[in-house]
Amino acid sequence: MHDGTLMVDSDKIKEECGVFGIYAPGHNVFQITHYGLYALQHRGQESAGIAVSNGKTIEVKKGMGLVSEVFNNEAFSNSRGHIAIGHVRYSTMGSSTLINAQPLLIRYRKGRLAIGHNGNLVNGREMRSQLEQAGSIFQTTTDSEIVAHLIARLGGENFEECVKEA
Repeated sequence: MHDGTLMVDSDKIKEECGVFGIYAPGHNVFQITHYGLYALQHRGQESAGIAVSNGKTIEVKKGMGLVSEVFNNEAFSNSRGHIAIGHVRYSTMGSSTLINAQPLLIRYRKGRLAIGHNGNLVNGREMRSQLEQAGSIFQTTTDSEIVAHLIARLGGENFEECVKEA
């Protein structure tokens, strides 16, 4: 039975984490991502992380706390690359610990993958259980790692196909 009132909260955006991505050859993508995360700090204050890639290697720096606490000027000096993703965390699944800070760096048969995710998988518990029964070993308690396992298990011809199917 419906009483005719509107569910006002159901149509509002619920902020849960902040994700920032950039592709900018010739620019300091680590520093730009740092500023992007600073602007997204209201989306999560538990941890912050940045992954930078030059297309061949991926370097991840992350820690617990605010963006300004995790990254300092020294952090900018050594990072080289033209692609970056950043993440500030507000935990909705998984505990607030360093192991759950993102981006996650995953090593799998096709190489390495850095992943940052905002939101919850509706069927995350069931998917985790199925993956564990199939032999997956999880390092975190986040549902973001479930997405990484799905990408790694798919046998698409290229990375983009695997992401679409996951």
